Amino acid sequence: MMTVTSSSIDFAGKNLVYCGCSSNASFDRYTVRNYQKLNSKGCGARKSICCKRKSTQCKVSSMKTAEPALNGGTQAIKGLTGRLDLKSSSSETPISPARLFEVVADDLLTLNKNLQSIVGAENPVLMSAAEQIFSAGGKRMRPALVFLVSRATAELLGLKELTLKHRRLAEIIEMIHTASLIHDDVLDESDLRRGKETVHQLFGTRVAVLAGDFMFAQSSWYLANLENIEVIKLISQVIKDFASGEIKQASSLFDCDVQLEEYLIKSYYKTASLIAASTKGAAIFSGADHSITEKMYEYGKNLGLSFQVVDDILDFTQSAEQLGKPAGTDLAKGNLTAPVIFALEKEPKLRDIIESEFSETGSLDEAITLVKSCGGIERAQELAKEKADLAIQSLQCLPQSVFRLALEDMVTYNLQRIA
Repeated sequence: MMTVTSSSIDFAGKNLVYCGCSSNASFDRYTVRNYQKLNSKGCGARKSICCKRKSTQCKVSSMKTAEPALNGGTQAIKGLTGRLDLKSSSSETPISPARLFEVVADDLLTLNKNLQSIVGAENPVLMSAAEQIFSAGGKRMRPALVFLVSRATAELLGLKELTLKHRRLAEIIEMIHTASLIHDDVLDESDLRRGKETVHQLFGTRVAVLAGDFMFAQSSWYLANLENIEVIKLISQVIKDFASGEIKQASSLFDCDVQLEEYLIKSYYKTASLIAASTKGAAIFSGADHSITEKMYEYGKNLGLSFQVVDDILDFTQSAEQLGKPAGTDLAKGNLTAPVIFALEKEPKLRDIIESEFSETGSLDEAITLVKSCGGIERAQELAKEKADLAIQSLQCLPQSVFRLALEDMVTYNLQRIA
């Protein structure tokens, strides 16, 4: 059993008292999110906000032990919050990235100001290449997760403000992510990224590769200067994982015998590894103990896997305008994702079409139709939800706060993209 003890938690220096309720109870989200508005109007009194369940209200106490993380995956989580059902998610008010990150908005503003100087203004070509992708509409999800976990775990240790290492970690993570996107676009020969021309389209393949290499090198230099061997090993492994993921993907194109487990390993390497390292690294710099840092790693890993599965679903269900790239791009290139793997179990004809590498006119459209009609989308949705459930379970070790709520909402936001 993991124990969380607290008498009062000062949320980022604001006068808000943690009620001490069991950490698997749900906050009254309306009350929490409107606290800052009330406080800004001159409400100087300290406020005690108590967690609410469906029919009862927890009593305020100075100390409480968190209940153990639930087992049983999807069914257990339904009983816990009732928020991760795909059908009910569609009826909820959609969560926007701006709303998700409003509690760390100032942190993200500082990050945006620092990114250019960190990339290095001495090389105008590299700077322009980085600017192209920094300004392409990214949501800064990974650094936002660093800030959210940093603040959520800092409360456990009584820290009132983030350290320079927290902030530098967020900047390093965003640089590594950006470098990986530049290289991915080169490898995939993609012309568009979020609806804008890719770096290699604008500056050529050579500059794009060098820009990505430079950003990996620059981030590694800043990483070494953090002087924390555990985080250095953690993030260095991510860069290795990127390469492993690309190799795995390249070696399994048009392979209809690829297994779901292989797909998940590749997805971990290409997407979830960085997110897991982001969340664990943030907890390490807060000084959290090993059990907490491992839970934050599990949160990031499962959130990352869920995000990748959702992205792979959207490749079949959204238009080219919504995706910012042609629909069915992964399948057309032979990259078989979760919806295809599930559909292949039911439709032999799909195997024939894929193994022919879409040699016949209209065969790609036919394959997309088969994936949709054979239940591939629905089963992939359940996989995304399964990973989302595991991510939510990993947050049970944290005290209730606006930052934990945002981490939970990140999971819901991801599922709402396919609800």
